Amino acid sequence: MEKDKREVMVSALQFACTDDVATNVATAERLVRAAHAKGANIILIQELFEGHYFCQAQREDFFQRAKPYKDHPTILRMQKIAKELGVVIPVSFFEEANNAHYNSIAIIDADGADLGLYRKSHIPDGPGYQEKFYFNPGDTGFKVFKTKFATIGVAICWDQWFPEAARSLVLQGAEILFYPTAIGSEPQDGGLDSRDHWRRVMQGHAGANVVPVVTSNRIGKEVIETEHGKSEITFYGNSFIAGPTGEIVATANDKEEAVLVAQFDLDKIKWKRHSWGVFRDRRPDLYKVLLTSDGSNSPL
Repeated sequence: MEKDKREVMVSALQFACTDDVATNVATAERLVRAAHAKGANIILIQELFEGHYFCQAQREDFFQRAKPYKDHPTILRMQKIAKELGVVIPVSFFEEANNAHYNSIAIIDADGADLGLYRKSHIPDGPGYQEKFYFNPGDTGFKVFKTKFATIGVAICWDQWFPEAARSLVLQGAEILFYPTAIGSEPQDGGLDSRDHWRRVMQGHAGANVVPVVTSNRIGKEVIETEHGKSEITFYGNSFIAGPTGEIVATANDKEEAVLVAQFDLDKIKWKRHSWGVFRDRRPDLYKVLLTSDGSNSPL
């Protein structure tokens, strides 16, 4: 009996952001079109691509960058592009929801339909990455989206360090994981380089769940005026696509704009995932400790 074949081509974009929304959205559109020209079906743009990564500072005026989800101009523009090209585009944006603010992503299907919203669950707080000042913890839970080409799971940057997030998405049927990202140097420690650690963790998500992983990160140096003077991050790019055993199948460098593409047979990967047994042999009854913070008082 011949096995089914269901192929999809995914893409990760990488570019340097200015602090001008129109310029960045135009760059994103240009690269989406370039990815489509290469045959891509699902195209990932990096996190918060509309401007500089403003979370280096705690500034109340930066809340003006947030916009409501409904009728968001960048989402509307990407809906038109997605419909024109017949591609799926996750769109990262800074969301204002009454008095709450979220680091959010809208999933646009290949017909231009908005499939819904995911709000970043894990919010970091450290030098250069002071997101807790701006973002409420996401309240959507981990969600999967049935697009024209695949059922996808999308998480955002700091979410990518948590194996629970990846597993939750694949348990719900995600066939590919997407991680829009903004990460680079550490302002407090110029000698700290997390790039290889960052990449290996996501390769582990791919291998542990037997699904491809697509990661889009920005490049370039961004200087933000903070309450304590200037802060600077050099974003290290290295956007990549990993296959279902964690193997790197496409990667960018730390300096150049990039349009990465890779093709996967989702049914072939499905049979591999089933036969490998990592979901068959799970023991959810033993994992209650994961519902605790300190591991010492597992609920029974």
